[in-house]
Amino acid sequence: MKVLYLIALSLLVLFHACDSVIKQAPKKEAIESLAHEAPKPKLLFGLPVDSSGVIVGKIKRNQTLSAILQNFGVSDAKIYAIAQTSKNIFDLRKLSIGKKYSIIHKMDSNKTIDYFIFEPDLKSFVVFSLGDSLYTRVYRKKIDIIERSIAATIHSSLYETAIDIGAPPLLVSKLVDVLAWQVDFFRIQEGDKFKVIYEEESIEGKPIGIKQITGVCFEHFDKIFYGIRYSLDQKEDYFDQDGNSLRKTFLRAPLNYRRISSRYSGRRYHPVQKKYKAHLGTDYAAAKGTPIHSVGEGVVVEAKYGRHNGNYVKIKHSSTYSTQYLHMQKIKRGIKPGVQVEQGQTIGFVGSTGLATGPHLCFRFWKNNKQVDVLKVDLPPSDPINPKTLIDFLHEKNRIIKKLEQLSFIAPYA
Repeated sequence: MKVLYLIALSLLVLFHACDSVIKQAPKKEAIESLAHEAPKPKLLFGLPVDSSGVIVGKIKRNQTLSAILQNFGVSDAKIYAIAQTSKNIFDLRKLSIGKKYSIIHKMDSNKTIDYFIFEPDLKSFVVFSLGDSLYTRVYRKKIDIIERSIAATIHSSLYETAIDIGAPPLLVSKLVDVLAWQVDFFRIQEGDKFKVIYEEESIEGKPIGIKQITGVCFEHFDKIFYGIRYSLDQKEDYFDQDGNSLRKTFLRAPLNYRRISSRYSGRRYHPVQKKYKAHLGTDYAAAKGTPIHSVGEGVVVEAKYGRHNGNYVKIKHSSTYSTQYLHMQKIKRGIKPGVQVEQGQTIGFVGSTGLATGPHLCFRFWKNNKQVDVLKVDLPPSDPINPKTLIDFLHEKNRIIKKLEQLSFIAPYA
C-alpha cells in the first residue's frame, strides 16, 4: 500500500508540473505578436544588405566592369572568372555610359565586393556575384499594371492639353495611332474633347511607361469616335462601337514626327535644286535617328543608297500597293531585298542623306503603279469582329464605354 501511495503522489506532482508549464507557455496571440514585431531584412535587388555597405554610381565614358572592380581590389583572376560566367548571358560591352550600377560590399577595411549589379534599362538588372559562388544572372523587375484615365476639353492643341492635365507625352502618340484613320488630327479645334482609359506600367511605385490604351472617346466636329481594344484571333486590335476595325491595311504614318514639312504636290520649289518640280511624296520632319516603320506587311524590293534618295527602302505590299522611305540616316540591319517585314516593324532611321537640307523622311506611296497622295488615298480597312465573338465584344464594349461615360472633362484654363 505504501508503494501505491508513493506512485500516486508522484503522478500528482507530475500533473501539477505539466499544468504549470502549460499555463506558463505563451499564448498563440502572443507568439503571433512577436512574429509581427520581428524586423524584416533590408533587401536590395532581392539581396540582404542589413550588414553590408552599398555604393551607387553611373557608368562613365569608356569605363569597363574590369576597371570598376579593379578599383575595389578585385583580382584579375576573379575578374576573368566573372567575365567567363557572363558569356551568353550578358554582353559586358553593353555597360552604356550614364547607366546606373550598385555595389554591395562587406563592412571590412577592404570593402570586399559581394555583388555588382548593373541596370541596363528600367525593366531589368544584371547581378554579378563575386562572393563564394561566382555567377552572372539577368532578372526582370516586377512591373505593376495600373489602370489610369484622363478626360479634357482641348484649349489649343491635343498635345498641349494632354500635357497640361498631367498625361504622359507617349499617351498622345498612342491616342493618335488608335484613331489615326477616323480623326483628322491636323484639323483639331478648340472645344474638341477626348477621354482615354489606359494601362500604366509602374516599378516600385514609379511610372515607367504605357502598356496600352484600353478605350478612347473623341469628340470632333460634333461627331463622337470610339476606340475599343479587343483581342481578335489572338491579336490585339481596336474597333468602333459597331465592331468595325479602326486599323486600315496601312498605318497612317511611318514614324512619330514633329510636323509635315512638305506635302504631295505637282509643283514645289526644291530647296536643294533651286527649281520648281513635282514632289510626289510627303515629308515628315523628325529628329535624327527617329525609328522609321513599315506602314504595312510586305516584301523589301530595294534597300540601298541613291544619289538623290540617299539611304532608302522600297516595300511591295501587294499587287496594288508599294511604299518607299527616303533620306534615312541608315537602313536597319537585316533589311534587304527579299526580306518579309511586318506592319510597324522598324526598317531604318531618320536622317538627311541624298538631296536633303535637314533630317526628315520623304514617304512615297504607290497605288496601281502610280504615285498618289497618302493623306488622301482611300484604303481598305482590316477585318471586322468575327461574328462568333461578337457577343463577347459587345459585352467588353459596353463595359469600356460605361467607364468612359463616367469620366468628367477637365478644361485646363477654366
